[in-house]
Amino acid sequence: MNDSSWGAPQPDAGYWGPPEQGSAAPAAMPRPGDGPVSAHDVSVPVHDVGGDASQTRRMPIAPDPGSPGDAGDGRDGRRRPDGPGPTDPTGPSGARHGQDGPEPQHTPRQPEAPAAAEGGRKRAGRDLPAAIGVGLGLGVVILAALFFYKPAFLGVIVLAVVVGLWELASRLRERKEIQVPLVPLALGGAAMTVAGYLRGAEGAWIAMALTALAVLAWRMTQPAADYLRDVTAALFAAFYVPFLATFVALMLAADDGPWRVLTFLILTVVSDTGAYAVGWRFGRHKLAPRISPGKTREGLVGAVAFAMAAGALCTQFLIDDGRWWQGLLLGLAVAVSATLGDLGESMMKRDLGIKDMGTLLPGHGGIMDRLDSLLPTAPVVWLLLVVFVGAG
Repeated sequence: MNDSSWGAPQPDAGYWGPPEQGSAAPAAMPRPGDGPVSAHDVSVPVHDVGGDASQTRRMPIAPDPGSPGDAGDGRDGRRRPDGPGPTDPTGPSGARHGQDGPEPQHTPRQPEAPAAAEGGRKRAGRDLPAAIGVGLGLGVVILAALFFYKPAFLGVIVLAVVVGLWELASRLRERKEIQVPLVPLALGGAAMTVAGYLRGAEGAWIAMALTALAVLAWRMTQPAADYLRDVTAALFAAFYVPFLATFVALMLAADDGPWRVLTFLILTVVSDTGAYAVGWRFGRHKLAPRISPGKTREGLVGAVAFAMAAGALCTQFLIDDGRWWQGLLLGLAVAVSATLGDLGESMMKRDLGIKDMGTLLPGHGGIMDRLDSLLPTAPVVWLLLVVFVGAG
């Protein structure tokens, strides 16, 4: 514990009493860390000099007559709870003249509890009941739309794309003053998703190119200042959100599309869950401390193990003509891509100086905070399923 916790003055504080006390010059008073103090070194009486003044024991300074007592009695070394003992060279000598009542107490500062602990347990940092409730509600909506009517799930994808673009554009405007043309982005993003579902990858690429042209033309209606910055950010947003989400629509278009999409969702969720569970319990070594201090190497191992196990089961029982060993490779790829996607969005949020992209989902943040792992994983799962079992 440092000296400041005991209320000790700094070494250059000089005389500790008020000016009117004046019975000792500032230079005559002992300082913390000075050599031996004898009865002739100070101009106030001391107790129990005990013979030779050259002894190494530091002598306390007695309180003034009529003032409150010192922190100790100067003889037996006992210390009262309201101040340092008499042999403490850094403690005050007693109450000062001109003060009413005893001197303020000097108590040691108690160490603060770690922010990550409460009641001996780690905290997740979010409202877990709300997060679980919202997650279950989203799961019910997604599964109902996915297995009862494919176009309904396509509408869910479009809605997520438009809301995600709105969140990203809003944060760019608020934090970086980047004016992203939201109207052409939202229309182009919806068109990309529908074109991918109806016309495949070729339709998605054509819609992406037309969206880029629309963004360039729309931004021309505003002043030329920062034109390049704004359109660059808009093209990044068009690729990052709707174009990557189009690969979910490509999976949906297959004959066994709902099962492919379900496999994609299960593997991504299981990867995130495994990383959280193992990292929370066993995490010791940081994975990328400058990007996301909460992620650990042990958590990455947990993500890989959980995703590979889930992948083997899903490809064996959910995917037509799928094999368990293909699921192992699929799970490994999902764990890596999901982790990279999470780190990528963490990097963006650090650059923007925010914790979450939005507040739409209690306990989760915004839509973009839930899409961070899904978006980069969608093209990986689509490609590997096409390689393993065909386009369907």
